[in-house]
This record gives sequence, C-alpha cells and structure tokens, in this order.
Amino acid sequence: MKIAVLPGDGIGPEVTREAVRVIEALDLGIGMAEGLVGGVAYKTTGHPLPPETLALANESDAILFGAVGDPDCDALERHLRPEQAILGLRKALTLFANLRPAKVFAGLENHSALRPEVAGAIDLLIVRELNGDVYFGEKGFRKTATGEREGYDIMSYSESEVRRIAHVAFRAAMGRGKRLCSVDKANVLETSQLWRDVIVEVAKDYPEVALEHMYVDNAAMQLVRAPGKFDVVVTGNLFGDILSDQASMCVGSIGLLASASLGERQTDFGTFGLYEPIHGSAPDIAGQGLANPMATILSAAMLLRHSLGLADAADRIERAVAATLADGVLGRDLGGHAGTAEIGDAVLAKL
Repeated sequence: MKIAVLPGDGIGPEVTREAVRVIEALDLGIGMAEGLVGGVAYKTTGHPLPPETLALANESDAILFGAVGDPDCDALERHLRPEQAILGLRKALTLFANLRPAKVFAGLENHSALRPEVAGAIDLLIVRELNGDVYFGEKGFRKTATGEREGYDIMSYSESEVRRIAHVAFRAAMGRGKRLCSVDKANVLETSQLWRDVIVEVAKDYPEVALEHMYVDNAAMQLVRAPGKFDVVVTGNLFGDILSDQASMCVGSIGLLASASLGERQTDFGTFGLYEPIHGSAPDIAGQGLANPMATILSAAMLLRHSLGLADAADRIERAVAATLADGVLGRDLGGHAGTAEIGDAVLAKL
C-alpha cells in the first residue's frame, strides 16, 4: 500500500503532517511518498502540477492532499495558478465524484451558526460532480458589439457525466437512509434540465431510494432551515462547491469537514481517490501552528476506508477525533486555544 502525500501551500503542510502522524501511529505498513503541488511547486518547478507529482499520484493507491493557494501567485496566468493543481489532478485522474460528509459532533451543537437543536440533527452527505460544469467548460474574455469587455464560462454536462455521478449518489443513499435529494436549477438552465432527466432515468435502477428534486436556491435555504431533512444530496460542480461550504458552517467549522474525490479506478485494496480537507490554504495563519488539522485527519480516515479497505482503522481515527472534541480540545476556529500539533497529540492519545 502506498500513499502520495501532497501537502501544498499555506497551512497544508501543517495539517497534513498531523494526519501522517496519525496514520503512522496505526502501524499499518503503509508507504508514503511526498510530492510538490500548488504554489510551492510553481516556485520550484515552474508549474503547479509537475509531471513528477502526477506520476507519483498515478503510482499510488491514494492521495492525501493538503491545500493550495498562494497570494504571491495571484497575478500569474490562470493555468499557472496554484488552484489549477487540484483541478488538474481531478481531471487527469478522472476523479469525478466528491463525497463530503457533514455531521455535528456530540458536544459541538452550540458552535454551529444554527440553533443547537437544529444543528444536532445534521447528518448528511453531499455528492458533488467534479469533472464538468463551468469549472471545465470553455471560458475566456471577449468584446461585445459595443466594445465592452465580457467574461464567459460555459456550463455543460453530458448525459454520461450525469449518469455516472447519479449512480455514485444512489449507491451512497442505499448505504445510508435511502433518501436522495438532487439539486439543480432546471427551471432556468438547460444543463440542469438534462441533469434532472438523467437522474430520473437512473432512479429506476434504485427503487428503494426515495428521490426528490430541489432548486439550488431552495436547497441553500433548507440547509439552514431544516438540515436534518437531508440524507444524501447530489449536485453539480458549482452548486456542490457552494453548498458543501455552507454545510461546514452548519456543523460548526470548515476545519472539521473532510472529503474524498473518487473515480472508477480500482486498486488492489479499494477505489483510488484523493482525500483533502475542504478548507483552503489560509495564508494568514500559515506557519504559526494555529490551524485545525481535524478535517485532514478525518480525510485520512476516509482514505483508509475507501481506498485501502481498512475500515477498522478508519473507525479508530474517527472515534479518536470524536473523543478529542468531547474532551474540549478545540482549535481557534471553534473558539478554543489548542494548536495544530496539540490537537494532533490529543488524537494520537485517543487511538
């Protein structure tokens, strides 16, 4: 078993270090190799996703990813900016299905922006399509007939792209509460109409799953009004990006949410994937030991479960994180005073 570790920029190396410590403490015989990605890769090699890093990813059974983003690179051409590394990995490795679970840990109900009794009911999974939509559509700048500058980004989905993410979402719902909410904007967008039509077609293969459709604006409202009503949510790249970040604040902090980006490739142990916290590189606190590594540690647990077939080890990590939070070891994002390494030490003590 081999993991490619891509720490990236900002707080990425700090939070990734703690997740690696947790994996090593389990003594699972997993090999780990580190690669450059993001702004640090551009500054070293001239590209945010060097060929060596992509090769390392392809040779591994899974990827543990930190974060990318560097203000020093904001003026670069778009294809050279750090964020293009994660988009490039998703596209090159055909990682089209992003799983983002959101659940309130016991004792943290008061840390949500919602009322405790509302927050306490949250236990949902957002399945976000990753390889299509405006993120990968044709884009650019042009002049209008009146000479004004105009930017454009084309949103599109093919039938096969929607079908494959639909199957992932329905299978996920079968393993949970057998309820699936498909989020779109079919009353306005032709892309969303195709999305809805294909979801309905795929639903015939999963008669046990109760399917509902919801416009994205209503979904955003319901996510704060009654988040407990959701089980599995499936949506496109743009809507999923926004809703999953919204869900992070519903559970208390973006520093607690893990994610898995999966495709169809199978390794000897499970499904190949990339695992990362959903937060960014937070350059304002980078290098200060203040970042909360919980989301990265929980991402490592997802990695062990989905890509390496080590469900028991994943359960151990998740129980250790829950116990650490229950003991009141909280990062700055949750109003606590624990630093990055201190939180990592506390989780290790609970394994």
